[in-house]
Amino acid sequence: MLKKNPPKKSTLIGIISFAFLISFSAFSTPLSINITYLKLQKQHAPALSNVIKMAPDSGYQGVRLAIEDSNTTGKFLQQHFSLTSFEFTKQQNLLKRLKEEFSLGKAIFILDTPLPVLNEINVWAQNKKILLFNISEFSNKLRNGQCLNKILHTAPSNAMKSDALAQWLLYRRLTQVLLIRGEKPADIALANSFKRSAKRYGLKVISEKIWSFNTDLRRSAQQEIPLFTQTSEEYDVVYVADQTKDFAEYIPFNTYLPRPVVGSAGLEALSWHKVIEQWGAAQLQTRFKKLTSRYMNEIDFTGYLAVRSVAQAVHKINSASVTELAAYIKSADFKLAAYKGRKLSFRTWNGQLRMPMALIQPHALVSQSPQAGILHPRTELDTLGFDQQESHCNAN
Repeated sequence: MLKKNPPKKSTLIGIISFAFLISFSAFSTPLSINITYLKLQKQHAPALSNVIKMAPDSGYQGVRLAIEDSNTTGKFLQQHFSLTSFEFTKQQNLLKRLKEEFSLGKAIFILDTPLPVLNEINVWAQNKKILLFNISEFSNKLRNGQCLNKILHTAPSNAMKSDALAQWLLYRRLTQVLLIRGEKPADIALANSFKRSAKRYGLKVISEKIWSFNTDLRRSAQQEIPLFTQTSEEYDVVYVADQTKDFAEYIPFNTYLPRPVVGSAGLEALSWHKVIEQWGAAQLQTRFKKLTSRYMNEIDFTGYLAVRSVAQAVHKINSASVTELAAYIKSADFKLAAYKGRKLSFRTWNGQLRMPMALIQPHALVSQSPQAGILHPRTELDTLGFDQQESHCNAN
């Protein structure tokens, strides 16, 4: 009869420790984190073109996927993330719900709202223990003027986008620019943002033209646009500022001089697009499409980043305290992996999430800014958007 050797002491310790962990996991209460998503449905004016449409559930689906991804890791750490969502057509109803949810103990909010609402929320949030994320407002004003010290921005600013394009134009030596803009305030803001970037990187705007026509370009683009884009000086590239894409998509291949088009058509600077597949992004794209039966867009991605920022902080410090989470997210220790090829972090002076910007044509990734050779004493990511010395904000 064979005599069995008794288990070694180290093996017994390992078995006992594993059994203790299983027992602890079975009876301990998971750390619970509730995140609230608030969206104000935007009223869009009639457009001349119906070519481009944004999915009505943009933003929410990115937040939803981020909750699922966070719980995948959270279940091993005894952490559970839950989502409550609300959509409104009236600003006052959204603000009322925000206050009600806060009074019920909710303290982490994802805001898919325009600039005036963010301003009002920021005023209300003063001296409150609350964590707020802007995922859809790109205005430069919120990063360098109307500074929102209680709100973090996962949505990139218009300045980040125009700087990304300007760097690429400088890299490709396309320095003479024809600027075309619409008449709407948002188009003027985009144009002003690009002019700031052009000055910053040594580009020259040789002419600025205003698109003020109400022509149906589906029938007349080939006749109208060549005449409109004639200039006394030659240009290397055309920048188009047309936020609602009323006319922008008809500019490429119709300019008087056959030149590339950037901005609101042609080559665009975006935080996310369906063609991004590097750095593990293909897996994220697959998970999102399986969940929603559509592609992830930029607002989905910025919503995803907001939730993942919270989850990353919870995973690291193992706390549900909104004060501790906010302090960690805003600290130099915070690093967020986000399928961008490098870790992301928030700027302390204006609450903006640093990130590379993808330069996209409709069917492929062309480049990523910051461009090679663009240097910065702290991080070249701060060459996109408002750097500390040029910002009038201090989010601390």
